[in-house]
Amino acid sequence: MIVLEDVLRDRGSRYAASVGAVRDRAAIETFLAALRTRRKFAKATHHSWAVVLSDGGPLKGDDGEAGAGTVILKMLEREGLVDHLVVVTRWYGGVHLGGDRFAHVVTCTRAALTALRGPLDGRAGRS
Repeated sequence: MIVLEDVLRDRGSRYAASVGAVRDRAAIETFLAALRTRRKFAKATHHSWAVVLSDGGPLKGDDGEAGAGTVILKMLEREGLVDHLVVVTRWYGGVHLGGDRFAHVVTCTRAALTALRGPLDGRAGRS
């Protein structure tokens, strides 16, 4: 699991991104549960995610952030990335971001994909 804890901030909201290999729905649940065991992530407002499973096709979850899973999924499909879960975590800052939140999901997903390809300037925490 690669976790980028502070990808961006906007009007009080904070965003993080995580990525890791998964093979099935059980592994997705295990990944999300492991992420939520981290004190900081347990307090997050949303954990939006997507994955394209080689044996199960595309899956996504918005976790209350409507449309976020679809944005992540489209990026994974475009990249041709299979069996890797990307999670974009948001801590709501009290201000509605409107359409900007989709741009932030894109930014976080890009950061996760970049971290998966290679080292990122020290912000990535592997566990």
